[in-house]
Amino acid sequence: MDSVGSIILFVIVALSIVVFSILAVTTRKILRAATYLLFTLFATAVVYFMLDYQFLGAVQIAVYAGGIVVLFVFAILLTSHPGHNSEKLASKRRVLGLIASLAMLFIAGGSLLARCGALSVTKPDVATPDMNQIGTAMMGVGEGQYLLPFEAISVLLLACIIGGIVVARKR
Repeated sequence: MDSVGSIILFVIVALSIVVFSILAVTTRKILRAATYLLFTLFATAVVYFMLDYQFLGAVQIAVYAGGIVVLFVFAILLTSHPGHNSEKLASKRRVLGLIASLAMLFIAGGSLLARCGALSVTKPDVATPDMNQIGTAMMGVGEGQYLLPFEAISVLLLACIIGGIVVARKR
């Protein structure tokens, strides 16, 4: 019964990810798009928790659903008029976007099918890292560690915030 419940929960979460993703890119109101993106990111965190990746799920909520969406909303409120609709796409752009979407769907589906066919039935024994190992890998300065990219991204986000404030002050 537990596996049936897990499958049902996964289907519900997967459908919500698909629906909110489509709503995020098709709505003409920019604040609604940011809200739909937030729901998509929360549902992705639920998938991580279902896979027993608690650390990744917590990072998904804290960094993406928390920080990035707040940054998006902050930038939207500073640089545009959130109540106005965006312009409609011309037919050429819509057809080109549909063709590109279908092409990427076939590429992703083909690579997924190729990957699933190559997987073995038995699961390999993989050691689960503890929080100390994850922290050392994320904040270390050695080879294969991520302190420098982490700091570079924080400087980039700071530059984006400053740029948004500068653009808003000119208005």
